[in-house]
Amino acid sequence: MKRLSVLPQQCLLLMTCLLMALEAVPIDIDKTKVKAEGHVEGEKVENADTGLYYDEYLRQVIDVLETDKHFREKLQTADIEEIKSGKLSRELDLVSHHVRTRLDELKRQEVARLRMLIKAKMDSVQDTGIDHQALLKQFEHLNHQNPDTFEPKDLDMLIKAATSDLENYDKTRHEEFKKYEMMKEHERREYLKTLDEEKRKREESKFEEMKKKHGDHPKVHHPGSKDQLKEVWEEADGLDPNEFDPKTFFKLHDVNNDGFLDEQELEALFTKELEKVYDPKNEEDDMVEMEEERLRMREHVMNEVDINKDRLVTLEEFLRATEKKEFLEPDSWETLDQQQLFTEDELKEFENHISQQEDELRKKAEELQKQKEELQRQHEQLQAQKQELQQVVKQMEQKKLQQGNPPAGPGGELKIQPPGEHKAGDAPQHPAGGDQPLPPGHVQEPAVRSDPVHP
Repeated sequence: MKRLSVLPQQCLLLMTCLLMALEAVPIDIDKTKVKAEGHVEGEKVENADTGLYYDEYLRQVIDVLETDKHFREKLQTADIEEIKSGKLSRELDLVSHHVRTRLDELKRQEVARLRMLIKAKMDSVQDTGIDHQALLKQFEHLNHQNPDTFEPKDLDMLIKAATSDLENYDKTRHEEFKKYEMMKEHERREYLKTLDEEKRKREESKFEEMKKKHGDHPKVHHPGSKDQLKEVWEEADGLDPNEFDPKTFFKLHDVNNDGFLDEQELEALFTKELEKVYDPKNEEDDMVEMEEERLRMREHVMNEVDINKDRLVTLEEFLRATEKKEFLEPDSWETLDQQQLFTEDELKEFENHISQQEDELRKKAEELQKQKEELQRQHEQLQAQKQELQQVVKQMEQKKLQQGNPPAGPGGELKIQPPGEHKAGDAPQHPAGGDQPLPPGHVQEPAVRSDPVHP
């Protein structure tokens, strides 16, 4: 499952509406354990793929825009609404010629890439039908009607497309996880159908035992609560829990020192809680479920803390959250194993969908098999015609030999010449002393005697 990572902080405000979402998605590293490394100013940060199909284009546009001083200054004073409304995009007309030229080049490269992808798609489906709407959707992040120059409309479309895609990212992940869980249950039930009654009972017993073992874990603190943060403070940071201070905690876990806790930094705070429930060494613990649990925890904290919904937590927002009664929430967190992830009706609908897909694949396989058999039949027919033709030619040659006519060569020429005829270019042979005249200037040498000469 792809996950987003934090973009370079030098992006400033350009993507504080859309790229804040890019800063947000889980990683496998516990950032609470790497705080000692610090943040080196100007250090280039390597970023994971955002999961967007235009990820590279988005990043390149950001990098180029940051090189323009005027545009950079506008970013520092712009708010989220100005960026979302497209007002900031109009500032593109004031950037330097060099920046515009580079943006034009990037757009031409992106258009060429998309055209290549669409051509490959069309070549692959051939006559099976093409979803033109799906193909056109690939151009929602740029104005494809003007493929040569990067205009304010292109920046506006890029911001809106990325914002929409990233806002729907979590929703898409939840849907994929639900399908994953239903597929697991579907495959389990299908497997049970293949077993006899005794083996089926053993498998069911094993399944229930693993569920019970997975659910037998220590209390999971409510994400973002005082108990949960104090546990990180004590066990991950190695500090005295009696000296817990929210402001110090915030600065300690603002790993890149940008003044925000992004979603990535927040999710790192949940590692200790997740380790109580999930262990990759245990057969009963599913790591895909662990990532879904991490996502749910992060969403819960963001809903409680992120007041302006910019997907970043400021120090002010964090401190204000610690003053709420929810911060002292003593109740434990309800984990996935305590919830019903899908209903029987949803599972049945999912299985029907799978059955339909299998039927379509089966029909397509049967159609391909018929095509293969037809091609094989045509091949065999051509081979038979070829052998028949060769037999006819052979019979004709044998008939000509029986009639005294020499067999014909491949081009119809005679392979054996009749007596008295010579091939073109062959000089006639005459015995010495014959009646044939000699060519002009030719002197005939005397014949050599064969009888012995006596002195």
